[in-house]
Amino acid sequence: MRVELQYFEGCPSWRQTDQVLRQALEAVGLADVDVDYVLVDSIEQAEAIGFRGSPTVLIDDVDPFAGEGGAVGFACRLYRTPEGLRGTPTYEQILATLGVSNT
Repeated sequence: MRVELQYFEGCPSWRQTDQVLRQALEAVGLADVDVDYVLVDSIEQAEAIGFRGSPTVLIDDVDPFAGEGGAVGFACRLYRTPEGLRGTPTYEQILATLGVSNT
C-alpha cells in the first residue's frame, strides 16, 4: 500500500491529519507502511500534481475524499464530516478509506 500526505507548510490541519492517519494505519495492522510526505510549495506545483488542497491523503495514488469536479489549487482543504466541515477527515473516515469500519 502506498500512502501519501500532500500539504503546504502554512496549513493548520496537516499535522492533525498525519496523526489521525497514522493511528488508523496502526489500528488496521499497517503501522509499518511508510507515509510519503509531499510538501507543495507553489501554485504551479499544485496544478502539476492535481493538488486539491492541504492536507490531501492519497491511498495507492487515489484521493478517496475527492468529489466530482473537485477544485485543484494551492489552498486549505475542507472535509465533510458528520460534525460538519473540518480541516481534517475523521478517524472513522480514514478507516473507511483503508477498507475498515469502526462500527
